[in-house]
Amino acid sequence: MQKKPIDYKAILSMFLPKGMLDYFDFTDYSDMGEYYIFSLEEKNTVPDEYSNLPLVSKGFYPEITVTDFPARDRTVYLKVKRRRWEDKQTGKTYSRSWKLVADGTRITAEFGSFLKELY
Repeated sequence: MQKKPIDYKAILSMFLPKGMLDYFDFTDYSDMGEYYIFSLEEKNTVPDEYSNLPLVSKGFYPEITVTDFPARDRTVYLKVKRRRWEDKQTGKTYSRSWKLVADGTRITAEFGSFLKELY
């Protein structure tokens, strides 16, 4: 019997906010002993709402670090690089419209909701 290949994306998605891998590539991780750092970079895919514009990738916004659900009794930090696109004709900058960070916090919205339920 042939072994089924390991679906690393499916395994990784168990440790990241839902849908994160739809928009981001996992680029690196670090096991820092007391905590983990997962690095993610937004995919170079123009957002659907701007698909009619002549956009080109113009790099990234400054990287942000957010705290996510703990894993194996260790804090998990997500280092996130959000992409920005520029309209070739107007020079106007665009980015994907979605919420990663819960209002007023430095943690993911999903983790923030979890904590609110506990409180």
